[in-house]
Amino acid sequence: MGERRPETPAEAEGTTALFVALGKMLKFLRERKGLTQKEFGKLVGYGPDAISAMERGVRIIRPEVLKQADELLDAGGLLLEVIPDVEEAMTRSRTRHPEWYRSYAGLEAEAVELHFYANSGVPGLLQTADHALAVFVKRRPFLDQETIERRVADRLSRQQVFDRDPAPIVSYVLEEVLLDRPIGGRSVHAEQLRRMLHVGQMQNVEIQVMPTRVEEHPSLDSAFNLLTPKGRGQVAYTESQGYPRLLTDLEEVRKIADRYGIMRAMALSPSETRKLIERKLEEL
Repeated sequence: MGERRPETPAEAEGTTALFVALGKMLKFLRERKGLTQKEFGKLVGYGPDAISAMERGVRIIRPEVLKQADELLDAGGLLLEVIPDVEEAMTRSRTRHPEWYRSYAGLEAEAVELHFYANSGVPGLLQTADHALAVFVKRRPFLDQETIERRVADRLSRQQVFDRDPAPIVSYVLEEVLLDRPIGGRSVHAEQLRRMLHVGQMQNVEIQVMPTRVEEHPSLDSAFNLLTPKGRGQVAYTESQGYPRLLTDLEEVRKIADRYGIMRAMALSPSETRKLIERKLEEL
């Protein structure tokens, strides 16, 4: 029997070389200016992981970032010249995923609402590059280095959903244990917590933590995602031990949505969650 999940990395159709070259150019200009990825990211409104992904060519550098970068990095109009090419590439680009994941990935990319409950792993849209790398390195059976790099790039490419205009409504309920397990080590975990704080500040995103002290809640069995694609009804996605299910039955989806609503009421508020994450970050 062939592998159930053939690996197909996320990449733009016929535009990979463009974004790789553009990323190298951005890195050269940033370093020439004497800025770290973190410093430059603050100036353009992105975290260091996003800047790293742009410079490696695995994340599209959006036109508005190129406009800011051209001025901030004294590019003299060089980055402005490539904006038409980037805009054309964005209209043709599509993300490729393994066959098992393709239906969900397409729905996620166009969703107007995205809601996540996570109990054992940080959701992909929240992960830093180093966190994702640590997750795939620890997979069993072992993955070869090329496959690991492709899967990390695939995961990071999905985070472009946060850059969409109009932005989708996004919410998370995360079990507190996700804030405590130092996947990848102390420094990687600290950056992951900072990533959560950064995403949680976005106007369209709310992150809530379900405290470990809560004795019980409606979804003690498994994690799930709820999505509302544009112009379509809400669907649900679950995955257990690598076996995915995309649920479209109205009654099944309604039950999961009902559980999620109750869980949001039981979890810490977004402001309380932020304080908790900040406290755990200080304790590292």
